[in-house]
Amino acid sequence: MGSEGLQERYINPYTDFGFKKLFGTELNKELLISFLNALLPDQQPIKDITYLNTEHLGTREMDRRAVFDVYCENTQGEKFLVEMQRGEQQFFKDRSLYYTTFPIREQAIRGKEWSYELKAVYTIGILNFTFDHADDTYYHHEVKLVDMGTREVFYDKLTLIYLEMPKFNKSENELETMFDKWMFVLRNLGSLMQRPAALQERVFTRLFEAAEIGRFSQKELVAYEDSLKVYRDWYSTLQTALQKGERQGMEKGLAEGRKKGLAEGRKEMQQAIARQMKADGLSAEAIANYTHLTPEDIQAL
Repeated sequence: MGSEGLQERYINPYTDFGFKKLFGTELNKELLISFLNALLPDQQPIKDITYLNTEHLGTREMDRRAVFDVYCENTQGEKFLVEMQRGEQQFFKDRSLYYTTFPIREQAIRGKEWSYELKAVYTIGILNFTFDHADDTYYHHEVKLVDMGTREVFYDKLTLIYLEMPKFNKSENELETMFDKWMFVLRNLGSLMQRPAALQERVFTRLFEAAEIGRFSQKELVAYEDSLKVYRDWYSTLQTALQKGERQGMEKGLAEGRKKGLAEGRKEMQQAIARQMKADGLSAEAIANYTHLTPEDIQAL
């Protein structure tokens, strides 16, 4: 496949190649800095970051369905794990906590006295699925350790942030904050054909330049096409599994519905017989023996 096979103008950030090109390279680290500052507006602004090695986080393709694409620290030594998680898995919260322990434990100073003082750790999951179905408008989850009695933060150096991207549906005209703008561009970049007028900040000039497929070298183009194929194959497999699950659910629902209907019909028949027996003057004990209704059911007739 050559570049003529691609209809999109900008890369899909949900691909492994796309996300790492935008946020995981030294050349484009200003994009990651801007995104983190928009995500954490109440924290001290990040001036610079250093990318760290992710190998010890177990990010081999064969071992994962989601990746910690980016592992970095700021000039204060605070650690940031950032992942683009493409599909839900059964224990994804457990997995996030598991990987979060690595940047905590690696701070231990070996070979000399250590006071256990830690730098803050942030785990950020950009989720291409929905896990909280209770509220379709609540898509920005910021999780901390909280004292349940006082409802106050117990430990402020551990933060887990989950962004449910499918729930973000603001239009270009509704974008107000830098966080809104980053959410919009991540949600829609792959389908845009031109830079939206609302995204005039200099950092977005850099983003759209980095994301434009027409600027890729032949090597980058081949790598992106391979990554896009993996993503599309995965998405197709996921949709097939979802459709199969829906069919099975409907079949199970129909079977349970028939079973429930028979049970309700049987009880209605028992109640009708019981009413007639009661009208004929039979005792509650006799009615119960014949209909198997409870004394309470018979009393309520």
